[in-house]
Amino acid sequence: MKPGNKVFMRLGHVQALNWLAGYRKDLLSGDLMAGFVVAIVLLPQAMAYAMLAGLPPQIGLYSCILPILCYAVFGTSRTLAVGPVGLMSLMVGAAIAELNLEADPQIYFVGVGLALLSGAFLLLMYVMRFGTIVNFISHPVLSGFTSAGALLIAISQLKHLLGLNTTKGEHLLETLVNLFGAIPTANPVTAALGIAGIGVVVGVKLPAIDRFLVSRLPSIFYAVVSKSGPLIAVILGTYLVWKFELSGSSGVSIVGSIPSGLPRLSYPRLDWVLIEQLLPMSVVIAVVGFLESVSVAKALASRKRQRIDANQELLALGCANLGAAFSGGYPVAGGLGRSMVNFNSGANTPLASVITASLIAVALMFLTPLLYFLPRAVLAAIIIVAVAGLMDIKTLKHVWSYDKTEAASFIATFLVVLSVGIEWGILFGALLSIGFHLHRSSKPHIAVVGRVGDTEHFRNVERHPVKTCAHVIAIRVDENLYFANTGYLEDYVMGLIADNPQAEHLVLVCSAVNEIDSSALELLDTLVERLAYAGLTLHLAEVKGPVMDQLKKTPFLQRIKPGQVFLSTHQAMQKLDCVD
Repeated sequence: MKPGNKVFMRLGHVQALNWLAGYRKDLLSGDLMAGFVVAIVLLPQAMAYAMLAGLPPQIGLYSCILPILCYAVFGTSRTLAVGPVGLMSLMVGAAIAELNLEADPQIYFVGVGLALLSGAFLLLMYVMRFGTIVNFISHPVLSGFTSAGALLIAISQLKHLLGLNTTKGEHLLETLVNLFGAIPTANPVTAALGIAGIGVVVGVKLPAIDRFLVSRLPSIFYAVVSKSGPLIAVILGTYLVWKFELSGSSGVSIVGSIPSGLPRLSYPRLDWVLIEQLLPMSVVIAVVGFLESVSVAKALASRKRQRIDANQELLALGCANLGAAFSGGYPVAGGLGRSMVNFNSGANTPLASVITASLIAVALMFLTPLLYFLPRAVLAAIIIVAVAGLMDIKTLKHVWSYDKTEAASFIATFLVVLSVGIEWGILFGALLSIGFHLHRSSKPHIAVVGRVGDTEHFRNVERHPVKTCAHVIAIRVDENLYFANTGYLEDYVMGLIADNPQAEHLVLVCSAVNEIDSSALELLDTLVERLAYAGLTLHLAEVKGPVMDQLKKTPFLQRIKPGQVFLSTHQAMQKLDCVD
């Protein structure tokens, strides 16, 4: 082993050592371009998401420096773009609304506190190796959750987009009633700026505009301009408000003064009362952020045949959120839209994210005075366009045609998020996923099998023309045997032997059984006795190695006698005189 390898083994959790060690000059151009383009997208988006969370716009920018650098050091994804995201911003805003806070210092401590607690919870999950939690929430449930969250975000921004004089209701229906009732109070100038902002952000992506840009611009400029819709909207909106003094003459709401300079590093001082209030929401934020980040990271990694370590991602995201807490930010995660921009712009390594963070730092130091007249309506437009892509109707259509149960989980999660709340929605969705799994596995598919022609293959008698024997019944259980399905298996077997009075042997084919728990083992013991009383002998066939290893630790293999364990179903049928 080379001496350098020992260092990598000791510091294996520091992923930056891996990608820096193999860095090549030809990767730099792609990282530079991606870092610049993502910074252009992130600058207005971060401010918009911070205001969605009920926080000052600079808090969103603070969340784009140290957290990004932390993820670049520890993350396993080469292209995941970490920073403020819509769903988590909505949850932070919900926490602030629940606490009924109005003073800026109190609101600030909520954002910092949620970042600190969610980061600590992610690190706790890392220590406990809980990365597999991503497997407990199905894709339809996660899509239903994000779709409902996107709808809530869009609705929450209509007030700012149109300049409505309204308040948020206690539930979605009341909020919608208030919005419709406040339409006569809409500020026409604000609405024009907001709608124009949507037009600019969306217009840059239109096929006709895209073709025009491709034909007129060099490739390097096209890559920047085609992703600059939000920044163009910010520049135009700010210029119009400043030029025509719309904030005074027309009452257009603006961002106002944004403090210049980098965030100060400080330890978040939280009292125990606030920690107790924020703890439930911080857990939900941590889980949702992790699920969203890992899902995006895996999708992008698969395109370049790269690997994502879910447990390592817990460490990386935990450190990123702690970085946000210690630098005055609020919870962060990997966003789908920005990560796609990062990937498509040519990012090869996390150096692209380091460049993005550096550019955001430069903007904080020198450009914030230029954003004084930035209209809130434009930020609302940016948010609405950004979350529109999270409305995953395509998944619902696909799942509906394939599996109505999965579609029901999508719809149920969607409705719970809208009617009860986002924290209850993700919990309900997770429980629903587990519940559907338990329901399905509690009634496993069991097939009586017979021999296909003169081959050694045995298939379901209801699907294939097969040969069977009156004195031997062979059944295949297509599921692990555990406590939830023991009753179903027992009822099936006893019903089967009641319908076949000539049977003398029952062969249990275990080709699809990967595990037999203690409850199922107890059932097999019981079946040996009950079948013996009925004049039948129980046999096992095609038992997998790990399962056999477990059975050898118990007295079961002695109790099954005179039954036997056969290597294959064909061997069992030969021994029982059912095959020539």
